[in-house]
Amino acid sequence: MTEIVDELEDSRAPLLDHLLELRRRLLYCVAAVLVAFFACWYFAEDIFAFLVQPLLHAGQKTVIYTQVFEAFFVQVKVAFFSAMMISFPVIANQLWQFVAPGLYRKERRALLPFLLATPVLFLMGASMAYFIAIPMALHFLLGYSGMIGGVQQQALPAIGNYLSFVMQFLFGFGAAFLLPVLLMLLERSGVVTRLQLIGARRYAIVGAFAIAAVLTPPDVGSQLLLAIPLVILYEAAIIGIWFTERRRAREDAATAT
Repeated sequence: MTEIVDELEDSRAPLLDHLLELRRRLLYCVAAVLVAFFACWYFAEDIFAFLVQPLLHAGQKTVIYTQVFEAFFVQVKVAFFSAMMISFPVIANQLWQFVAPGLYRKERRALLPFLLATPVLFLMGASMAYFIAIPMALHFLLGYSGMIGGVQQQALPAIGNYLSFVMQFLFGFGAAFLLPVLLMLLERSGVVTRLQLIGARRYAIVGAFAIAAVLTPPDVGSQLLLAIPLVILYEAAIIGIWFTERRRAREDAATAT
């Protein structure tokens, strides 16, 4: 009986160690987000001033808020979104520190480039949204201002609605640019193959335009700005998988030799 109890305790010990390690990593992530949040809270007005520049360049010089607490919650959202972006490297590092000990050396070498490429691709997508897609969408949407039937129609965007509009673009484009990382990880894990991706190309093109129709305003220009990069990134993922297949073949051949 004593031996059975000892075996149960020995089996629970690794699980308890993993849970304690997970809690420690999560506490580090929460601490990083909180520190970044309070820092971004101090600069929230400056950050929002940066986000509102496309609206200013589109000719709109006035934003309003229709609820007493709306401006306050906008500042909270700006600080939170900024804190998540700033603390992402810390969160990714803690995730890597938790997962890496359980991986083989070859698996660590395969996963690390994807982890490093994620913030770069997200930043590229968000930059494209900020400098190209958002200004184009604003010029189209604000073009409806003017005289209609003898009545002056004027755009008065609410501060909360504008922030949601900008965040939708930034996160939508940023997440869309992570498509190559997702596809290459799926191929690496054996879920899909390069030949399957090639065979599904036509469906991927349709899906890219469907995603663009959901994430962007109804103007064709904004939809094309997201759909075309998605198609290009899909093809880039196929090319990247081809290179990784060749490298794995060389490594397997060298190991066999």
